[in-house]
Amino acid sequence: MLKPLNDHIVVQRLEQESVSKGGIIIPDTAKEKPAKGVVMAVGSGKRAKDGSRIAMDVKAGDVVLFGKYSGSEVKLNGKEYMILREDDVLAVVEE
Repeated sequence: MLKPLNDHIVVQRLEQESVSKGGIIIPDTAKEKPAKGVVMAVGSGKRAKDGSRIAMDVKAGDVVLFGKYSGSEVKLNGKEYMILREDDVLAVVEE
């Protein structure tokens, strides 16, 4: 598994549904990559000017929304992950 540093997080994208609400099947070529995922790992947080650590607001297991063009994609053991800064997270989904 990846261990993110500082204020970075590792996110695994959640798959987008292949059928629309109206029952139309969406082909793979027309699907947008979802901007929703599960946090797999978090770093230790940013450093403040005084050297102390600023705690992260997200934790492993959170479902988050992030910007469409945020972060970097990486592949590890055949799975795709995103490495994002915590600032790239727009919201935590609470269901």
